[in-house]
Amino acid sequence: MDITTQTQWCGIIGNPVEHSLSPAIHNAAFQRMGLDLVYLAFRVEALGDALKGVRALGNARGFSVTIPHKVAAIPFLDEVEPTAKHIGAINTIVVEEGKLKGYNTDASGALRALKEGGALLDGHRVLILGSGGAARAIAFALATGTGIAGLTILGIEEGERQKLVKDLRDKANIPIEDGPLTLDMLRNWVPHVRTLIHCTPVGMSPRIDESCVPTNLFRPELTVMDIVYNPRETKLLQEAKAAGCRTISGLEMFLNQAVLQFELWTKQPAPADVMRRVLESRFG
Repeated sequence: MDITTQTQWCGIIGNPVEHSLSPAIHNAAFQRMGLDLVYLAFRVEALGDALKGVRALGNARGFSVTIPHKVAAIPFLDEVEPTAKHIGAINTIVVEEGKLKGYNTDASGALRALKEGGALLDGHRVLILGSGGAARAIAFALATGTGIAGLTILGIEEGERQKLVKDLRDKANIPIEDGPLTLDMLRNWVPHVRTLIHCTPVGMSPRIDESCVPTNLFRPELTVMDIVYNPRETKLLQEAKAAGCRTISGLEMFLNQAVLQFELWTKQPAPADVMRRVLESRFG
């Protein structure tokens, strides 16, 4: 497709962005749908200046926002949708009539991945390992957008974990428990949940031989989701699958958050099959 003076653009804002798979995924989707759109990667340090530039240039439709700007971008926006406001972080900006609106499709993408993967949520307690940005998005989505019976968060960073729990208790009407991510705490909590969501970097390439959950804690009725998608099947997922657990790859969350971004920017159903094929080809 030719790029002309009428071509509109989207992009990813972050630092670094060289590793991002988003340009390949979204450009393939734009091409499949015959849209006069292009997706670019922008390594951004001066975030405020960059977003002022977006307002000045025109023709922008929206952006993915990644580390380290997911929280810092909020003061520069005209509006933030309620879930993203509760989370305190965005990963998506939509540009409409010169205004910038923030969303968090990490949260909704994770929920879609869990539900499509068959996780039992309503009426059950969920265990999240980790308390960083992704864990925060997923925790708020679960606590405010589902019928789970309770939520337990185990994380290493005590201050970060306690802040997340405090914020959740202010917004959610379900029991919230937390503690350090230790073997004793895992032994205490894993037997009492039907869904475990891993949100730490443990097991991510190149340290693919690591997992923070002992194999003897897995049982067939447990669903295990790992948000790490490189490698596609982490050691955690391999061991959970071998024990008979239902498993959900981080690739599903990544795909779903990208699908939702596409739909926010274009107001059209995303060609999820094309986006999946591009994503899977990178981890074949």
